[in-house]
Amino acid sequence: MSVRTGPGVRSLARIVARDDGRGGTSLPVLESDGPLALRRTRATGSEARVMLVGAMSGPLGGDHFTVEGRVEEGARLSVGSAAATIALPGQAKGEARYDVRLEVADHGELHWLPEQLISAQGSDLYVTTRVELAPTARLVLREEQVLGRVGEEPGRLASRLTVRIAGQTVLDQELTCGPGAPGGWDGPAVLAGHRAVGQLVVVRPEFAAEPVAATVLGEGASVVPLAGPAALVTGVAPDALRLRRLLDEALASLPRA
Repeated sequence: MSVRTGPGVRSLARIVARDDGRGGTSLPVLESDGPLALRRTRATGSEARVMLVGAMSGPLGGDHFTVEGRVEEGARLSVGSAAATIALPGQAKGEARYDVRLEVADHGELHWLPEQLISAQGSDLYVTTRVELAPTARLVLREEQVLGRVGEEPGRLASRLTVRIAGQTVLDQELTCGPGAPGGWDGPAVLAGHRAVGQLVVVRPEFAAEPVAATVLGEGASVVPLAGPAALVTGVAPDALRLRRLLDEALASLPRA
């Protein structure tokens, strides 16, 4: 088990989902340690479901958490988290890191739906998410970030999301907020004073023949097609509850096979 010593905690969680040949999905690899705990939960149909549980506080300054997930050909996996992740200041100097690495093979499907990431005052966190998809893979990925707890200023939060389909990059973007971020992050062109920001990446092979149309959804969300069978939903809201509602409504509006 990981222990908080020296500059911070190093923790790794790994998931492998595999078609079991009987119409379901098995989990031959479900490994975690320290602050990251993985639990299989009840599922229906051919999908396996996993919950990511925070067994300790964090990430704190100096921590480095990594989650790796691989969905093999024909498997279906849904991953959520039991509660929001809170980035906190720690005794160790320097930023904390949280890296997510995901792979989905042909005819595999992944729903990556964690709860919000909250940037507490005094924290410094850099999050990277990299997704590699085969040509016929399917994906629903949600990211939600909340700047500060109730009544406090946010910490520094940098988040980079990269999605590649069949080796082609369809999305590579980074957002930095809070103290030390480039000027304008809270201005009208970015968050416009909102405290919650989120996005959905939806990849479906049928989008190649019928791309999603660019659309404005209400006052705080938009949908844009990406260069491939994919669409990006971006939303901002005053709080986490309204952000989730925006993203859920956007997902429901996208065409299904």
